[in-house]
Amino acid sequence: MTVIGIRCDAGTRTGVGHLIRCVALAEELTARGADVHFLADLGGLAWAEAQLRQRGLAWHPAPFDAVGLVAATRRLGLDALVIDSYTLSPEQSVAVRAAGLPTLAIVDGDPRGQSADIYVDQNLDAVLDHGDVRLAGLDYALLRSSVRHLRPRRQPVHAATRTPRIVAFFGGTDAFRAAPQVARLLTEVAAPFHATVIAADESLRAELLAVRAGPGQRFEIIDPTDHLPELLVDADLVISASGTSTWELLCLGRAAALLWVVDNQIPGYERTVARGFAAGIGRLGDFDPRAADVLRELLTDPAARTDLAGRGWAAVDGRGVERVADALLSASDRK
Repeated sequence: MTVIGIRCDAGTRTGVGHLIRCVALAEELTARGADVHFLADLGGLAWAEAQLRQRGLAWHPAPFDAVGLVAATRRLGLDALVIDSYTLSPEQSVAVRAAGLPTLAIVDGDPRGQSADIYVDQNLDAVLDHGDVRLAGLDYALLRSSVRHLRPRRQPVHAATRTPRIVAFFGGTDAFRAAPQVARLLTEVAAPFHATVIAADESLRAELLAVRAGPGQRFEIIDPTDHLPELLVDADLVISASGTSTWELLCLGRAAALLWVVDNQIPGYERTVARGFAAGIGRLGDFDPRAADVLRELLTDPAARTDLAGRGWAAVDGRGVERVADALLSASDRK
């Protein structure tokens, strides 16, 4: 049996995007008979821990240094290691490769000094100029099985048969408190809607409950849920931050409006909007002056939603995780 280790992190400030895409890869690997072990600091997030527990994925504390990581790879009998972290010291990946273990690094543009045999950058129009194996672009988007199984076989078509349904979510922690700001923006669109907004904690819930909806508008505030993909496929419009979840929205054929929160989200945001795969409403805290107009058009024009959703659906086929698993298992076989 092939044994794969995954070194990634999650937390209230780092978010859960690294964990989610690594979970997607772990699902594909275990489906092929591999034994997967997470070496992760999950920041005490119960939701993050549950993602591993529910899937029966082994979880070990993250080693503190390069010596500890190499020792863990030997103790677990790993055949290859996956690294996905913005904060991990590059010395750790260098030490693992020096010990003879094939390594795959999942990056977003800048590799941040990580050393690997295989580099994966799943972002739109990504270009890699390092590594023996370079897997770049949306063909390598790492999507969970719960998303892939819900991908429609045909391009979705929107019709004006009901009050538009919105889903708004901003990662597992919403560290920058986007949900209340977006809810207040929605009250300015002067169009009816039913919006489901995810509140990452009780203080966000309290702030969201204080937002007063306009005529014909309704907010439903819910806790983080493992059934988000099911909510998304029933949404006419999804509002989220640019990031890992964007590729899930495109795969599902959702009409999406994106914002950006931190600087490393800007390239993905600008490329996705420029290619017409999603609408853009600007930076959190300083929305584009036309943001309310953009949302109003999408809510009132089913044809605009259909065009937007169709372009995104055609861009992400949902098979990226298979292609990455092929490369990783091939490297582990050559160990």
